[in-house]
Amino acid sequence: MKDRNFNYIKDLTKYQRQTTTTVDIGKVPLGSEHPIRIQSMTDTDSRDTEATVEQIIRIVKAGADYVRVTVKGINDAENLRNIKKELVSRGFETPLIADIHFNPRLAEIAAKYISKIRINPGNFYDKRARFEMHLYTDQEYKEELQKIEEQFIPFLEILKETKTALRIGANQGSLSDRIMSRFGDTPAGISESVMEFLRICKKVDFRNVVISIKSSNTRTMVYTVRLLNKKMRLEEMKFPLHLGVTEAGEGEDGRIKSAVGIGALLADGIGDTIRVSLTESPEKEIPVAQKMINHIRSYVGHEPIKAPLFAQTNPFEYERRSVRPVMDMGGKQVPVVLADLRHRSLSEILPMRGKQIPEYFLKNDEVYDIEGNCYPILSIDDYLFGGTHWGQMKFIRTNKPEFDRFMNENPEIIMKLKQTRKTVLILESFNKNPFAELRAFFMNLETHIWKVPVIIYRKYKESRLEDLQIKASVDLGGLLIDGYGDGICISNDGDNMTFTDLKDLSFSVLQASRMRVTKTEFISCPGCGRTLFDLHETTKNIKTHFKHLSHLKIGVMGCVVNGPGEMGDVDYGFVGAGPGKVNLYKGQSLKKRHIPFEMAVYELENLIRENGDWSDPEA
Repeated sequence: MKDRNFNYIKDLTKYQRQTTTTVDIGKVPLGSEHPIRIQSMTDTDSRDTEATVEQIIRIVKAGADYVRVTVKGINDAENLRNIKKELVSRGFETPLIADIHFNPRLAEIAAKYISKIRINPGNFYDKRARFEMHLYTDQEYKEELQKIEEQFIPFLEILKETKTALRIGANQGSLSDRIMSRFGDTPAGISESVMEFLRICKKVDFRNVVISIKSSNTRTMVYTVRLLNKKMRLEEMKFPLHLGVTEAGEGEDGRIKSAVGIGALLADGIGDTIRVSLTESPEKEIPVAQKMINHIRSYVGHEPIKAPLFAQTNPFEYERRSVRPVMDMGGKQVPVVLADLRHRSLSEILPMRGKQIPEYFLKNDEVYDIEGNCYPILSIDDYLFGGTHWGQMKFIRTNKPEFDRFMNENPEIIMKLKQTRKTVLILESFNKNPFAELRAFFMNLETHIWKVPVIIYRKYKESRLEDLQIKASVDLGGLLIDGYGDGICISNDGDNMTFTDLKDLSFSVLQASRMRVTKTEFISCPGCGRTLFDLHETTKNIKTHFKHLSHLKIGVMGCVVNGPGEMGDVDYGFVGAGPGKVNLYKGQSLKKRHIPFEMAVYELENLIRENGDWSDPEA
């Protein structure tokens, strides 16, 4: 089924990698005819050849296809020659990527030694936004673009000469004043910041280009990449895409958040290389990326999904599906969690404490609420013809193929579901591509203007919690990002997952897709050679100290390259400012400058207290 409304991919109901051009990066080409590539980034001092080489080798042995290296200054750029030479002498020829911000001269030097240059269009020739409200006239805007073109074309000629690939990598947190003044840090603005550079590449026939657009906000990241994809299709560009959720964090939260954002795009066939940005040792990112890609491969050859009629929501901005409220589901309520009790009784798991308490519990063919009230689960056949539950609250459990067959044979179901006031659907999928099948069902609901609430249900058979977290996040996250679903239920066969594992995963997927907040959100960068303190341990300490403040978003950034801009929607920020020094922010406002690192957590607590956002943790 072609997406006639928005045209950001070829078909919304069939998994297929979209066609992109091949980019030569060393001896590991990138593009749609090649496997989805995996990469990570060093966090060593790039002037330290031995430490950087050792870390690169660990990343490569973990399975990376490319490794990115921080380039802060001239010495870093020149030392790439030594790093490359040492790697080759040890038998490693994995392509290296130089990460450049602020200084085009560094990119010109790096191009002599490595396979690819990453530049950020927001700060490469432009200065990063100072958030000054200067209104650019059309003429001023055009003149700035002309200046960029005059500087950028000679650089592209250098890359042609050295056979070096280019990644144009935009971050939501580092856009120029020119873009910010006209578009803001919106999907339109972020995508246009890339398109400005791509048009120049196309003008001079420079094709060795990869694109990335990243944000710590999964919605923004997904909507922006989709919009860029549409813009490229309209201008007949087929450059390959690099995917990542920047500042995803550490631990299971970082994995789930990355899988939600990256998975939503991979499931649509978008993406030729990925990087999972975890605040952990970089080699730990590789297995997570491999699991995402392997799961997406399982979509290949899925059963056909029929959707002759559809009404798609806008894929470029958030719009919650309009639903008639039933009890506390639908309407303006946040999505509920339906937890599978499996072999347990409700009394066994009550009382529960904390803020991640499910509203409903599934037990065989019944649903219980927290007070123990019981509601039946009916088949679609029993719902239409049974009659014994008329006027009572009930759930219907079905899947798309079953529902389609039933509707064709019993068209009266259309009117009954339009009129119902006490019914909720539990919708599951047995398709290898649950994302597309469930989405097609929601589009059919919109076509028939059915306002019935829907709980998305998915059962797995995993023996490892991390595998379950990644698969569920990939399968379901994109639906929630698109505003589909009034509840979620994740189940797993086998005894390896506890009741708590499963219900916590449901809450985490809802939070990662920005549908419901039930715990403190920590936005932390993965660290790089610019980081001036132990980012991994610091993030763990901050999470431990502030995890009870579930109403807050707290950013932890190693340096000022992407933070504070990348912390655009956080409440408080902790940003490295120099050796042993930290700056503290409230939102975008710098509140405490050059705090000694040892005092920074204490001072962050004071800042939160001063603004009335502190509460003591429960005993």
